[in-house]
Amino acid sequence: MLLTQMNGCTATHALDGFSRRFNKVIPELRQSFTYDRGSEMARHQELTAATGMPVFFCEPYSPWQRGSNENMNGLVRQFLPKGVDLSTVTPQKLAYIEAMLNDRPRKILDFRTPREVYTEIVQAKLAERHALAAKTVALQT
Repeated sequence: MLLTQMNGCTATHALDGFSRRFNKVIPELRQSFTYDRGSEMARHQELTAATGMPVFFCEPYSPWQRGSNENMNGLVRQFLPKGVDLSTVTPQKLAYIEAMLNDRPRKILDFRTPREVYTEIVQAKLAERHALAAKTVALQT
């Protein structure tokens, strides 16, 4: 789970916040992004250009189409109940919440944490990248 602070709710704020956060993820893991139909995603084509991730939208009033997102929203609400002024939440507080949720074991992950699974996937992708680079170098010599 990734959380990022935005300085507002406009399309520009969403573009800046999501781009900044997603571009810290290795390209191999930036597959796609699913969002509801909020006006803050009006610049979704620019987000795709900035991150390489296509943006998909749910049908109106169909939160089940983003089940994992809705589940994570519920977990975040344990720390930031509905009605909390998000502009008062510091980046440090968001980092704390993100760490707490990413270090919480999940049944769906065989009681491993999201951080453990993510680390394994990143290491595997980087090893693939390294092996491909070594094969390319070997072919060039």
